[in-house]
Amino acid sequence: MSLKHDLLCWLTALSLTAPALAEEAPAVMMAAVPAAPSVPPMPPKQVLLEKALDLQSGKIDSRVLRIALPKGYKTPQHLHEGGGPRYVVKGRVRIEEGGQVQEYGPGQVFWETGAIMTAENISDGEAELIIFEIVPRQEPASSSIPETK
Repeated sequence: MSLKHDLLCWLTALSLTAPALAEEAPAVMMAAVPAAPSVPPMPPKQVLLEKALDLQSGKIDSRVLRIALPKGYKTPQHLHEGGGPRYVVKGRVRIEEGGQVQEYGPGQVFWETGAIMTAENISDGEAELIIFEIVPRQEPASSSIPETK
């Protein structure tokens, strides 16, 4: 049994023999039970990007990459294995993808489709991005040579 239960039983028994003391019992009981620790509220959340995904495969691989682009650097046209969100940690970048040009700065998130694109650091210093890639899992190729025992 708990301390609270034991105190309540003791106070009930005491109240039957000493009614005057029973009136003070709630204060005694409250002092004997330690207060629950205060839990701070959760900090607020901010959705930076939300995107629905239609995955053809139930199995995916994901990667988180960090890239630092020197001042003035522009990537050649390239593509990533998978699309996904990109988060700008510092600096400013100009992204050209699918014939559209957008600029992003610190704390901003954008969705890269995985199509051919370029990224250019247009800030006065280094630009840093976090790249989240989502790609279909590549199953190992099966061998046409039978296994021997």
